[in-house]
Amino acid sequence: MPPRFCTILLLAALCAGLALPRRAMGSDADLAGGANAPAAYSIPKNLDTPRTFPKIGSKAEWEARRERIRRQVLVSCGLYPLPPRTPLKARVFDRVERDGYSIEKVYFQTYPGFYLAGNLYRPLAKSGRAVGRAPGILVTHGHWAVGRMADTEMGSIPARAITFARMGCVAFTYDMVGYNDTRQIPGHYEAKWAGDREHWLWSVSLMGLQAWNSTRALDFLTSLPDVDRSRLAITGESGGGTQTMILGAIDARLAAVGPCVMVSHSMQGGCLCENAPGLRIDYSNMEIAASAGPRPQIMVGATGDWTNTMMTIEGPSVKSVYDLEGAGDKLKYCIFPFNHNINKTSRDAVYQFFGKVLLHDPNADSFTEPPYKMEPVEALRVFPDNTPMPADAKTADQLTQYLKDLGEEHLQKAKPKDGAGLAAFKREFRPLWETVMHLDLSAGPSIPRSDLGSPASAAAPYESLATSASRPDGGPDVPLLILRPQNRKGAVERVVILLDPKGSEAFVEGGKPGPVVAALLAKGITVALPTLFLQPGRIDDAVQAARAKMLDNFGQFFTCYNRTDLQERAQDIAAVCAMLRSTGKPKIGLLGLGDTGVLAMLCAPLADAVSADCGRLDLTNDQALLTDALWTPGLRRMGDFRTALTLAAPHPALLANTGDRLAGIDWVRGVYGAVGAAGSLRTESAPLDTASMADWLAGRM
Repeated sequence: MPPRFCTILLLAALCAGLALPRRAMGSDADLAGGANAPAAYSIPKNLDTPRTFPKIGSKAEWEARRERIRRQVLVSCGLYPLPPRTPLKARVFDRVERDGYSIEKVYFQTYPGFYLAGNLYRPLAKSGRAVGRAPGILVTHGHWAVGRMADTEMGSIPARAITFARMGCVAFTYDMVGYNDTRQIPGHYEAKWAGDREHWLWSVSLMGLQAWNSTRALDFLTSLPDVDRSRLAITGESGGGTQTMILGAIDARLAAVGPCVMVSHSMQGGCLCENAPGLRIDYSNMEIAASAGPRPQIMVGATGDWTNTMMTIEGPSVKSVYDLEGAGDKLKYCIFPFNHNINKTSRDAVYQFFGKVLLHDPNADSFTEPPYKMEPVEALRVFPDNTPMPADAKTADQLTQYLKDLGEEHLQKAKPKDGAGLAAFKREFRPLWETVMHLDLSAGPSIPRSDLGSPASAAAPYESLATSASRPDGGPDVPLLILRPQNRKGAVERVVILLDPKGSEAFVEGGKPGPVVAALLAKGITVALPTLFLQPGRIDDAVQAARAKMLDNFGQFFTCYNRTDLQERAQDIAAVCAMLRSTGKPKIGLLGLGDTGVLAMLCAPLADAVSADCGRLDLTNDQALLTDALWTPGLRRMGDFRTALTLAAPHPALLANTGDRLAGIDWVRGVYGAVGAAGSLRTESAPLDTASMADWLAGRM
């Protein structure tokens, strides 16, 4: 029987007032194995794991989900909040005129000192008449060996730009990072720059850089006097199709999008530039593409690649939410009998669609690409390989440091200076924290009764309830042992959740509650002992081995599709908190030891008080956060434990065993002092025994 169904039966029993499975604790009581048997884990997902489109019941439900998708894309790409739009300092030069269009070279700075280059194709006036404001179209390219210079039967980037210009549009073709003129990063496939844990800890990624390049490319188009800002679009194939989907999801300025041979329920993208950490946890390319709605969109598939079910799976799935928005007629999806490419037949479909929705051409359905001639490559290059970049061009390492500094500067500017500042901080950073931790905090199961049962006999010192907490994200239920003081009737008022790397076993001695649990029970406090993800009692050797193998293989992009161990455990804690609060809204305290001390700090916003052993964590550099136990992409960009504790302020917090290298302690002290809660924060550089930490927590709940 599925664990989630077991939980439903348990709740039904509570509703009916039936007897609960419980143990009255006495001399012969044994807590070992007291928690429910762990639910089965699933093997980690990868880029080829088939996805299903969720069943969405209403327009409002989809709009809320679309906003979560948008936020997850931005956070995964290191773009939440959006970076400042620094001056582009664009240069447009070396214009040549051809039959019905012109071509110019372009470069501008997407970040200070980081250059994006490409070519601008503009329509020429006909019969002496001015062209006027025209639609602006970004033309992205896939992983062709020559990037935006590709011009073969399988696909041509110049052909699209030339044709759009002849149709009366302004088209801009630009490089993926590491291609042609955009060469400050050492090669598009160079994992050393943005394919390691340290970069991802700061949300610095190849995909994030390309998403920002596309955003700034749209800024560039809107800066042109001959571009109509109300008629902006983007189209691209393969990896360029991914860029199209991403910009469609995050930039509301687009009037139309055209992702080609990339929207799939199976293969999601095979390059670092398509797999930002956290991007597709809970979502797929289908949902990302659907997020562009209700704006006009054309999705092109091919029978010879992973989009071969476009007409039966991807297209109808995306249309289901377009229909909810009353925009079913704004979506077109089609498929052609070719392998993975963007040949003339596929290109014609996009021309016809854009001609209809951007140009409002009544004859758009019959349009086909006319003959064209690509310019020599050397005539299109902006920064040829043997010429220097501009003097202020950043190196790859300098760009990395700039992006790190950008996130840190924003955090410092947002640091609360008073109560109003704290409220503003929470409005902005709470969504960031939830997304970095990948917490699904949607409503979970509720327990209608106000208590968790009554003692089995008057002589029993306490009772135990072996149950589980159901995760709203669909993950395995969390085995949970709840111990309640004897004769405590009515709603549970105070609960302490005890966390340890050894799981619930750490707090049980000889089959009985250990001294820390006994002391809390004696104070009238209920104790919850969860066994978290892959802790003793929930270890699955096959799943653990599969996760370790994927983590060590960047080609599998593990963190794009799966929560890390810490994120899984954080979701477990969130599920336990939700379950406990459903019993009558008790005050909840978190006490964490060892690696779970850092976890408790990071989960502090879920509770009403926290007591954490910080394990003398060294945050003067990033190495301590790169271990499997603590690894969390985006954690530094979020503001690490500083943000988590600020979101929890002014709730009581005890940070013990901080040592002298837990950078950020003074930051947290400053926040608590600024909001008049200095007395609620206690820090100790030396370790404290668990009993003292529990006693402190109990006294402040």
